[in-house]
Amino acid sequence: MKAVVIRTFGDPEGLEVVDLPAPEPGPGQVLIGVEAIGVGGVDAVIRRGALAAYGFRAGHLLGSEVAGTVTAVGEGVDAAWAGRRVWAFTGLSGGYAEQAVARVEDVLALPDGLTGEDAVTLGGSGLVAHFALRKAHFAAGETVLVRGAAGSIGITAVQLAARGGAGAVAVTTSSEERGARLRELGATHVLDRSGRGAGPDVPTGFDVVVDVVGGPGLPDVLDTLHAGGRYVLVGVVGGQPPEDFGARLLRDFRKSLTFAAFSTDTVPGPDRQTVRAEQFAEAARGDLRTVVHAVLPLGRAADAHRAMDAGEVFGRVVLTP
Repeated sequence: MKAVVIRTFGDPEGLEVVDLPAPEPGPGQVLIGVEAIGVGGVDAVIRRGALAAYGFRAGHLLGSEVAGTVTAVGEGVDAAWAGRRVWAFTGLSGGYAEQAVARVEDVLALPDGLTGEDAVTLGGSGLVAHFALRKAHFAAGETVLVRGAAGSIGITAVQLAARGGAGAVAVTTSSEERGARLRELGATHVLDRSGRGAGPDVPTGFDVVVDVVGGPGLPDVLDTLHAGGRYVLVGVVGGQPPEDFGARLLRDFRKSLTFAAFSTDTVPGPDRQTVRAEQFAEAARGDLRTVVHAVLPLGRAADAHRAMDAGEVFGRVVLTP
């Protein structure tokens, strides 16, 4: 089968299309004939070599979520899965390929009316947005800032905060055109990348920040929290924050601020699948919008990563074998 691996860490040029043996499902696994592959921010972080300490090595097969049809099942798996269209989480490896294996507990049948492209745009990111707002104890009437809102996590977080009754949903993004698109999805205020904006009705601070970016600007965004504010970091696509960023929390000790890093790895599997199934059903009905930036053939994975590195992606890039 065709697959995309990391030949050398760093720039997208280090990605290579190779021929690999087709995988076989082991006990508790299914084999999927892939029709759509989600290209996520974590893929870019791995490709850059930023997570080398976690054991990623040259030859790593990228990709964590796919959609397609189950073509075989492993020992202990109900044969009724065969032939079903599904979304699947493949871990942090195995998705950029024509065929993929996944544990059956990480597989979800797709509802009628939901495309594979939409499934891999929402399947992982929608879950992060949902549980990040829960982690922040978001409540109706509160002001929310979504930092780095143009990606698939941010786009879903904006929608969920808006329909959850937020008093304001502010976003940081890189252009007026993106800001206008985010307003259509529920954003009420468009700010610059530091979290500042002009105008009489711009919030002077926030109760909740959901941050996909991290990076050196994180401490300044911490300063925008109201007393009792909660900051949830869900990604570091802008790089690691300064090691001493916690000093801002101590400096503002009397504001009782809360900072949390969040990964859906800490959410029990059944809870993840319940929320994901609900979001898939909402998307199939048109109640929750997905934004697919582009659909590219698998062989152009490097182009997808170049677009992400250049900040050109609004929503998610999807690869197809």
